[in-house]
Amino acid sequence: MFSKSKPSEPVPQPSAPPPVSGAAPEWTSGSGTSAAPRAKTAPSVLSSDLTITGNVQSTGDIQVEGTVDGDIRAAYLTVGETATIKGEIVADEVVVHGRVAGRIRGSKIRLSASARVEGDIVHKTIAIESGAHFEGSVQRQDDPVGQAQQPQPPRIAGPREATRGAAKPVAAETVE
Repeated sequence: MFSKSKPSEPVPQPSAPPPVSGAAPEWTSGSGTSAAPRAKTAPSVLSSDLTITGNVQSTGDIQVEGTVDGDIRAAYLTVGETATIKGEIVADEVVVHGRVAGRIRGSKIRLSASARVEGDIVHKTIAIESGAHFEGSVQRQDDPVGQAQQPQPPRIAGPREATRGAAKPVAAETVE
């Protein structure tokens, strides 16, 4: 029943498991210049009991269920039904189920029926489901994510007139 292997016979070593081929590679849209596949990874999840004050940035996917008071930059962003975001969102793809107060910039944007958005949307493609609440303007651009990466030059305000008495010259000031 049990036998001892002969010393001259090599003992078989377990081989490394074969790579998992169940997950197909996902193509990134990015700025449209790269069509390299990337492996699908689990998103970083900001749970419903988490509040972040400050900016959040990731090269991967983010799922927000809590509150973020700041800007978010990611490859793919999901705003959950319990989430509230106050700030600008920049991502290749954005799916909104919760609340957003601020500008959204993305190649593909989808507002679900439970979405509540107050702010401007800059997109390449957009889908707004029936029941979604949206207050703001919509603008289509070929590369909305790339446009967000270019810093805006400061605006220069001209001289203003005084509201009472004689007009006084005012030095130009930078408005940010």
